[in-house]
Parts: sequence; C-alpha cells; structure tokens
Amino acid sequence: MATITGVPPQAEFVPGEAEIRAPYPGIPTTSDGAGMVVWVETHITQGACAYPITSSTTMGGGYQAEVANGTRNMWGEELAFIEPESEHSATSTCEGFAVAGGRVTNFTSGQGLILMKEVLYTISGKRLPIVFHIGARALTSHSLNVHCGHDDIAGVADCGWGILYARNAQEAGDMALISRRVAEDTETPFLNVQDGFLTTHTIENVRLAEPDLMELFVGPPSRRLRNLMDPQVPLMSGVVQNQDSYMKGKIAQRRYYSKVLPALQKAMDEFYDLTGRRYGVVMPYRMEDADYAIVGSGCMMETAEAAVDWMREHRGWKVGLLHLTAFRPFPAAEIVAALRHVKAIAVLERLDIPLMQSNPQLCEIKAAFADAMAGTPGYPPVLRMPRFYGGSAGLGSRDVRAGDFIATVENMLHPGPRVYFTLGIKHPMALPVYEDPDVRSPGSFSMRGHSVGGYGSVTTNKVIATIAGEVFGMDVQAYPKYGSEKKGLPTTYYLTISPSRGCGL
Repeated sequence: MATITGVPPQAEFVPGEAEIRAPYPGIPTTSDGAGMVVWVETHITQGACAYPITSSTTMGGGYQAEVANGTRNMWGEELAFIEPESEHSATSTCEGFAVAGGRVTNFTSGQGLILMKEVLYTISGKRLPIVFHIGARALTSHSLNVHCGHDDIAGVADCGWGILYARNAQEAGDMALISRRVAEDTETPFLNVQDGFLTTHTIENVRLAEPDLMELFVGPPSRRLRNLMDPQVPLMSGVVQNQDSYMKGKIAQRRYYSKVLPALQKAMDEFYDLTGRRYGVVMPYRMEDADYAIVGSGCMMETAEAAVDWMREHRGWKVGLLHLTAFRPFPAAEIVAALRHVKAIAVLERLDIPLMQSNPQLCEIKAAFADAMAGTPGYPPVLRMPRFYGGSAGLGSRDVRAGDFIATVENMLHPGPRVYFTLGIKHPMALPVYEDPDVRSPGSFSMRGHSVGGYGSVTTNKVIATIAGEVFGMDVQAYPKYGSEKKGLPTTYYLTISPSRGCGL
C-alpha cells in the first residue's frame, strides 16, 4: 500500500489538548479574518503595496492604520504602505519591492485580482516569494456583486502561484504564516485566500500568533530573501528570450515547483508541533468508513461538517467530507488517497464555468483519479472509479445550509442523479431541500438585527460578539450582511453565541 503524505490523521484536526501542550498555543481573543491577516503581516513584513477593493479593503485599511500609528515590524523596521493608482500598479510595485529583497504583501479581491494577472506571471517567473491576501469575490459578469465567489481564484490559477484556502478567521491568520514560510522556502509566490465578507468580516474566537512564534517560524527578511538588484551580485532578469531560449527557461521552472508540495506539508507539520493546530494540504472529516464524500473549499465546509454529523446520526448514511486546503499545488495523490474507497463524490464550488468539461476542482479531481486508475507512479492503488457529481453553491455569498448538503447526498443516492446541480436557489437545476435541520451546538443562541442606513448596527454586532467571546468565554460568530445600505436601505447583521464550538455555529 502506497504511503501518501499530506493526509494527516483525521482525529488530529479536532482542537484539544494538543493546543494546550504546544509551546505557542496563541493569544485568545476575537477577530475577523482581515484582522488576523493584519496582525501577522504588520509583524513580519516590511511593507504593503495595495489598492484594496471590497472585500479586502479592511485588510489594507488595517495595515495602513498601523503604518499611520508608527508601528514597526518585529525587527524594529518602519513599515511602508504604498497605494498606487490601480491594482495592476500595486502588483508591479510589489514586484519591485521584492526584487530589491524586501518582504512585501498585498490585499485584493475580484476584479482587482484579475486586473493584476499580467504581473502575477512575471512575479512567479522571477521567483519572487510574495504573499497576497485575497477576499475571494464573485466576478462581475451579468451583474455586479461584491460578495463571496471563487471566480477570481479560478481566473488566476494558471499564473504559477501557490493557492491556499482558509475556512475561518483562525486559518486565515495561520495560513498567512504558512504560505509565507513556503513561499520563501521554495521561491514561489502564494495567494492566501479567505471567503470575502463571510470570513474577512466575520468576528470569531481566535488565537493570535505570538510574536516569538512568528520570529521562529518565518525569520527576519534579511536572512530569508535575496536582493536581485545587488550590484555586487549582477543578475539579468526579465530579458527578451526568442525562439532559441524561451522554452528552455520556461520548462526549467519545473525544478522549483516540484519542491512546493513537500515543503508545504513540512511547514504545516512544523506549525502543528509549535501551535497544536493541525493542517494538511487536504483535510478529511469522517472519511474513514465513508461511502459518499462532499468535497470543497472555504467556509461552507464548516457547515458541511455539522451536516455530515447530522446525516450519520439521523439518516445512517456513511458520509464524509474533504476540504481542499491547497488548490495550487494541486494535491492529486493526496486527494485520491483520501477518496479512493468511496462510491461517489460530490464537489461543490463557488462558481460556474459552463463551457468547461466540469468546474475547475472537479475537473482536476477526475484527472487525478484517471492517473491513479492508469497506475501512474506516486498514486495509491484504486480498484474502481467513483461516480462524480458537481454542484455550484454559495455564489455571491448565497446561503449554503445544512439542508443543501443533505440534498447533495440524497442526489448521490438517487437512482437517477443529476451529474450537475445547483444549491440554494429556485431553478430547474437546483436540488430540492426536504429537510433543513438546526445543526448548531446545543445551547446556541442566534439573533438577527436590522438598521435603516446601517448606522451603528455592524459595530453593535461586533461589540456584542467581542464581549460575549472575550469577557464571558463564549464561542461567537458575528457577520454583517452588507447590501444597499448606502442608499438608505436596511442593513442586516447576524450573531450566534454558543457555550461550545460547533461546526454549525
């Protein structure tokens, strides 16, 4: 039986004593995903070059506020915040910052990320270990939407950058450190992705990384980075290469990329030893005996965990799920290892690309299984090909509820299942929801607030969550639902408080 790295023991994904025993368990507080990123980056970087776009704006604003307050990084260096005239220019400025040997970051979303695309290729081609933080956002197509979707990530998946997905605020901060470490170990730039608004703006219980941990885990820029503009070490970069040499240089890049996946899992393992928080390139949940699997990335997979527990208890279905933390490098063998025993797989994605054979993650998972079935070296043995289903869910921050995940499994069990489906809307392609159970932890309390014009409502929600979490030790999630409040229409916010952490919180 082949041994596949990147699939850590499933029990270790459950927080508990490991965090308590770890030398750096973190500083308990409450924060949203944006705040977690700002905490990390204002400690370890030297500057940010950004033209933030909703929903990444609070990351850029938080970083700039620290610069305005005179905050210095962990090594006593003055931070810089540079805001050029566009996202494209911001990316070029990051490139220059990194070429000169600086540790730099950026914050963007949606169209901003797509506008950067031309420069993303040159950053990876020059092996510049930059980390950008993305509030994943639906791209404007038939209409404008500033909320969550993974269209923007799929749009730059071919640029040579690593791509990691966080499920919550804690992971957004932890992945900021992990991606930085791997970027600099392999000279490969990374995107640290969290769901726009759903993670960037949701207040949750978190543990801030201790400064000593950050210094130990990523180290000072002066010891980790190369100044490619050093006149004492002349180097030619970004030159014209025609027919005789371009292809040789392009294929030579594979030497770097072959190191990224093992370096990523190594960094995740070391992070676990230091913090007690376990991550893997793929993260299985209740997959040991599963016959059916739900696969996806981002915050909706936390709700999926609670739905899986409910289905096992109330329906007796052997269901598990797999969170794809890494989209680039694509952990093909690790995915096959986690899913090779199931009968059927449903991949849920926050996008829809109708002209593809399947949506991006499903397409690559099918290819991974095809390689495994063909006996490609490095893959675990697969006796039979599972059935594959693809669904679009949560586009533009549309709700994805427990009932939607139940419907997804019902579809896999149905004698005439839909190969492609959608969730959460009224549409001929949508799966019907017959039961939508409450999957919150016992004793949870939820409220919904409204305010005309939005004045003070979001702040009130955050204050309540902060007091409940930091003073009374409750587990909290506080989410603002932005909409047309700038036109004087109602703003809605949601708050859940629980005595214990539950996946459906």
